Amino acid sequence: MVSFLLPLFLVLAGAVATQATHHSPPSPPVGYYGSSCWNVESIVRSVVQSSLVANPANAPGILRMHFHDCFVQGCDGSVLLAGPNSERTAIPNLTLRGFNVIDEAKSKLEIACPGKVSCADILALAARDVVDLVGGPWWPVPLGRLDGRVSLASNVDLPGPTDSVAVQTQRFAAKNLNTQDLVVLAAGHTIGTASCIVFRDRFFNYDNTGNPDPTIAPSFVPQIQSQCPLNGNPATRVVLDTGSGNQFDTSYLNNLRNGRGVLESDQLLWTTPATRLIVEQLLGLRFPVLSFGLEFARSMIKMSQIEIKRGLDGEIRRVCSAVN
Repeated sequence: MVSFLLPLFLVLAGAVATQATHHSPPSPPVGYYGSSCWNVESIVRSVVQSSLVANPANAPGILRMHFHDCFVQGCDGSVLLAGPNSERTAIPNLTLRGFNVIDEAKSKLEIACPGKVSCADILALAARDVVDLVGGPWWPVPLGRLDGRVSLASNVDLPGPTDSVAVQTQRFAAKNLNTQDLVVLAAGHTIGTASCIVFRDRFFNYDNTGNPDPTIAPSFVPQIQSQCPLNGNPATRVVLDTGSGNQFDTSYLNNLRNGRGVLESDQLLWTTPATRLIVEQLLGLRFPVLSFGLEFARSMIKMSQIEIKRGLDGEIRRVCSAVN
């Protein structure tokens, strides 16, 4: 992975600079903290690395948390705020994990460079690091976000597991993300899991038909039914990338190709022509071929800049779970 860090950095840093001319507010710079907190990235990475040794589930947890943060009021760390009726109490966020990792990184940074690094930036760095540490790409994270002061469960309106591609595309477009970003970021499920309650009906009683979704490969149905029986615990979590759930790779996309997508919204990316084309390009089945690692990095940079807070719109929290 080290051999392509420099060219990837140059390509992506150039992409970030290009985006700065088309969006408001402008993209935060790479290397933002400079001498004010020169070791911010190494501190965050050290904490993240230790957390993955202790609990590998923190990898998909932190990546998912970053997504859930950015899609609600922008990438402002609002998902980290605790308290009644905060974003953390919304149903889609009840299963988020990794808050302790962000809190630990924040505590260490407050010792090294107090009052300098936002929780939103820590989460963006941690999301990049978990991907890199499980075999995915590394990318330069633009920094300089401020933390938001508002976190309301009523504001949480995230893409859902049964959304059509048309609905998914609309939701992503509202965040200035295109159809390719949708497919590429959904493929982050290569290290994801989901609770049985989210998708079980699809494997037993799809659309109240009494049968499984016909787009599921027949051999895959009993495999998931055994993991999520009708009388089983609805909170049981299942790997979304069967056979390669701990490694960041394209096997998730191959699973969609073979009718082995767990979530309906994911499988639709293969059965819908516009998104199937992109899946085929990422798998190298259609020209022009797209590099999954490079495109994922690019899309993550775009996502990490959704509605960032600047100036009087935000603050740098002393602790990530509470406003100052």
